[in-house]
Amino acid sequence: MMNAKQTIEAGKAILGIEFGSTRIKAVLIDEQNKPIAQGAYEWENQLVDGLWTYSIDEIWHGLQACYADLCNDVRRQYQCDIRQLASIGISAMMHGYMAFDKDQQILIPFRTWRNTNTGKAAARLSELFNYNIPLRWSISHLYQCMLDGEQHVKDIQYLTTLAGYIHWQLTGQKVLGVGDASGMLPIDPATKDYDATMVQKFNQLLAAEGSPFRLEQILPRVLVAGADAGTLTAEGARRLDSTGTLAAGCPLCPPEGDAGTGMVATNAVKQRTGNVSAGTSSFSMIVLEKPLTKPYEMIDMVTTPDGSLVAMVHCNNCTSDLNAWVNIFKEYQQLLGVPVDMNELFGRLYNHALTGDTDCGGLVSYNYISGEPVTGVQTGHPLFVRSASSKFTLANFMRAHLHAAVGVLKVGNDILFKQEHVQVDRITGHGGLFKTKGVGQRILAAALNSPISVMETAGEGGAWGIALLAAYLVNNQAHQSLPDYLDEHVFAGQAQETIAPTAEEVAGFERYLDNYQQYLSAEKAIETC
Repeated sequence: MMNAKQTIEAGKAILGIEFGSTRIKAVLIDEQNKPIAQGAYEWENQLVDGLWTYSIDEIWHGLQACYADLCNDVRRQYQCDIRQLASIGISAMMHGYMAFDKDQQILIPFRTWRNTNTGKAAARLSELFNYNIPLRWSISHLYQCMLDGEQHVKDIQYLTTLAGYIHWQLTGQKVLGVGDASGMLPIDPATKDYDATMVQKFNQLLAAEGSPFRLEQILPRVLVAGADAGTLTAEGARRLDSTGTLAAGCPLCPPEGDAGTGMVATNAVKQRTGNVSAGTSSFSMIVLEKPLTKPYEMIDMVTTPDGSLVAMVHCNNCTSDLNAWVNIFKEYQQLLGVPVDMNELFGRLYNHALTGDTDCGGLVSYNYISGEPVTGVQTGHPLFVRSASSKFTLANFMRAHLHAAVGVLKVGNDILFKQEHVQVDRITGHGGLFKTKGVGQRILAAALNSPISVMETAGEGGAWGIALLAAYLVNNQAHQSLPDYLDEHVFAGQAQETIAPTAEEVAGFERYLDNYQQYLSAEKAIETC
């Protein structure tokens, strides 16, 4: 406690703040990269005129409330105030569309990554660039605005992401970390900057529309981890700390997206490493040694915060349907008058699933609470399928739902491992699926045919990840690469558990997936009913 208090009073603590979709979180770390205080603020996006958004006022209210909650935690624990910081990092959900005019005023309400009105633009750009451009990317939003003839386009002076916007207002610098920038427009891994050929092609579209600007004039400048991204201005300090206690002048690291901070928090920025986040939704991030041979619609190409290419498979559904089935068993226990401990219930059901057949006895579950683009399903309808000859037991039933939680993830990653022959040394899992020790980890290992590790810090999250990037900015005295810095100064000696799949488990999951693919037409047929 005294060491942490001395760190704070000496101005050597480092702050990381991440804007998630439902929560803004702040983490304060010490010189050993250990969290010493935290704050949070709950918020929700709003559907306005058919588009998902957060208001500018709510963004700043949320930031100040989150920081105030952090300061209250510091006072509770250490009886002192934060007056100076060694560095700050800002992170937020990636992609989306924030366009500003010459007076720094937002031209239309912030359009988040969640909006899917950009289908025509994404398809045309994917064809033009010969590169998969997802609906949620900033360039898709910009081009869709052009296609729709939105009048504000001609007045754009600056286009950025949420993290880029907040960083700009705190420092005056129009910059963006390369990982976040890779969700605006594809990055050239050789230059670690926007792909020049794609910029040129988009400029031709702008010229055809008579736009008064070129693309490179309105985008943030791209920076890699460890680069100078500006310092906290006096105005920025007041926007962060409404009490005026925090001093200006500390450096900020390049602002990053939540995918990049997740990679940092799981030590998965080195080539041939990866991580899987599995909760309400799931995604895998595999750091590549070289580009893929061709674009794939179900694989997004982004980068690590230091500019290495990453193949991302994003799935809309993961544990929601599984949790709903567990709640059925909760209701049954309550009906019998048996007290319910949800941790015990999850643990017993999950562990019992491991006693089932490795192919789930022919049982198949589609956990599609919402649509699933990876498998071409537009509208979600959860579905459980079995034949008359299936082995319908509780263990197989639960195992089928656990397989379903990572089944779509396997579909995308099979492209990487089986078609592109991508090599991976280590994959780290984090998220709610891994809360019951060893179970989700073993299921994922079978799905990906790869050892899966879970770290003791896997629950720290993206706010800790961006704090580590802020620490890398000011504490990397030896000028190490980001992977080496994380290995030696953050994760050295950290406990982790690794589970490798058996040949029987891998073969069983393959049989499950064969059934999954066979019955997928039934799931798609529901959409036409």
